[in-house]
Amino acid sequence: MDKPVVQYRDGAWTEAMDVIASEYALTIFVNDNELATIVCTPAHMEELVVGFLASEGIIRRADQIESLAISRYMGTARVTTKHKVTFNQEFYNKRYIASCCGKGRQSFYFHNDAVTAKHVDDDVRLTADQVFSVLDAMDEKAILFHETGGVHMAALCKPGELVLARTDIGRHNALDKIYGYVLKADVSLAGTVIAFSGRISSEVLLKVAKIGVGVVVARSAPTALAIDMAEELGITAVGFVRGRSFNVYTHAWRIQK
Repeated sequence: MDKPVVQYRDGAWTEAMDVIASEYALTIFVNDNELATIVCTPAHMEELVVGFLASEGIIRRADQIESLAISRYMGTARVTTKHKVTFNQEFYNKRYIASCCGKGRQSFYFHNDAVTAKHVDDDVRLTADQVFSVLDAMDEKAILFHETGGVHMAALCKPGELVLARTDIGRHNALDKIYGYVLKADVSLAGTVIAFSGRISSEVLLKVAKIGVGVVVARSAPTALAIDMAEELGITAVGFVRGRSFNVYTHAWRIQK
């Protein structure tokens, strides 16, 4: 949305119009049971719901959904599944500690993360130039990001090719929109890469693992827990892509030297 603002620049005050990122609360019901409320950018919401349900382990395939109705007026997404779904809200959000591969390290997960996060074995390879190109391809689609400065951007790419890009005020939502598109369109993930505008947090890393992509390339750095999880889940984490430099934190064999 556009909003009039008063700007101060170089010692002078002026009136101008500024583009503001929209914020929308969407409550998801599954088989008439309230599951979660997501604060999101109100675009590609059906993809968001499908991706969120898959990420949370409610569904595994898009065809497990019998119906999906979104009411923008009510702020609801009502989903009916073809199979019975049961979830305990307290257990749903309960953290537990899981040992990692018997190496003495421990990672913190939500229970549903441990169930749905996948070890990724894809043998995709990228050159250094292709690392830069996937972020450049994402940036070319980042119109709302450049207009508002208040959203996150994620893109599904192949070396030298952008498959799709999604924007949202929530970093997790942008990735869920990609996941929802992948499931609905039955997109093959072999040889794909996730490009991301922000830092690689543990939650972002887990979303990438759930989608099933072997490489995540980001402008900013990963967290220490994200690096542990990437090592465990077989994901190549590339961060601090600035100018003509970047860092490879895990599984560097996918980046050709």
